[in-house]
Amino acid sequence: MAELYLIIDTETANDIDCPLCYDISFAVIDKNGRIYTKYSFVVQEIFRHERDLMTSCYFADKLPQYEADIENGTRLLRSIYDIREVLHKVAKNFNARAIMAHNALFDYRALNNTIRYITKSKTRYFLPYNLEIWDTLKMARQTFGTSAEYKKFCDEHSFLNKFNRPQLTAEVLYRYITNNVDFIEAHTGDEDIKIEKVIFSECLKANPDIEKRLFKTKEEKEQIEKEKAEKKKRRKRVLTKPKE
Repeated sequence: MAELYLIIDTETANDIDCPLCYDISFAVIDKNGRIYTKYSFVVQEIFRHERDLMTSCYFADKLPQYEADIENGTRLLRSIYDIREVLHKVAKNFNARAIMAHNALFDYRALNNTIRYITKSKTRYFLPYNLEIWDTLKMARQTFGTSAEYKKFCDEHSFLNKFNRPQLTAEVLYRYITNNVDFIEAHTGDEDIKIEKVIFSECLKANPDIEKRLFKTKEEKEQIEKEKAEKKKRRKRVLTKPKE
């Protein structure tokens, strides 16, 4: 079987400093973006029991859609523990190589915040411990962020950030990849996964050895610290070298 990966997307309530997930959607994909299975969950403890947060969240206008989808079974209303259990089982059953998201640090924090908030920190981490976490935003910076053609596309259509640099949001990247400048991201987990898997696949095609990981290994961190210490020592020796 081909090497498989989990791709995940969350939608959140509360503020940016402490996001809490109400939508957790994920799928199993291969390097070409083929979907083997997918799940779309609504977090019961947030969606049902934190109504003030939900009615004031950024995409509150989508709440009727979520209610309808729960009613027709398109999305499953489940506890955070049940969602976590399903994701862990899926990762194990498909022998997933890694789990990824676009701007993965946000999703990583949001998932951990949510389970800690709901369980009062009895459970502190949502994702499986043994899975590498990959970031398609990091991959896109290396692939599209250095592309003169992508820069030209963003310049022509004013897809620039506040620093006047090309935006690397999933929405803008998908517009470029599909040559559809009018595409609007749905901002629901299951729909956003469909565009983020395309970004992953395109980055991997451009460079199979691209750096994907959100976090460095313990050994890599130790090596970086060692190199910093050596550099500091060399600088100190230069500063203290006696004049001839």
